[in-house]
Amino acid sequence: MNTRKFFFSAARITLFGACALALAACSTDGTGPTAADAPKAEIAAAAKTETPRIQAATPSEPVRDTEPMTRSRAARECWMRTEKGNTREDLDKRADLVNKCIEEKMKAASIPPAKT
Repeated sequence: MNTRKFFFSAARITLFGACALALAACSTDGTGPTAADAPKAEIAAAAKTETPRIQAATPSEPVRDTEPMTRSRAARECWMRTEKGNTREDLDKRADLVNKCIEEKMKAASIPPAKT
């Protein structure tokens, strides 16, 4: 019976050690590049290899949305705006602001409100 306890204790210690090593392999010290740095590095490398182009100054037209205004798009835009501006407000208050914003966007796009 003692050998059985010893075996399970040794198995637990071995499993714990393997998990600790696996987690240690995943940790970083913060000095190396991260996944978020990869696009920046690619853009910087591309900018160095491109030759500069001279373009005449032309008045630019405002960028037009290619995606039509839908209720889900309006909700997405309103939540993003609310998250940036009203982070300290209660979630219920933010939800009310988002619903009001959605109604305004849908009215501006002349789409009838959804029936609930």
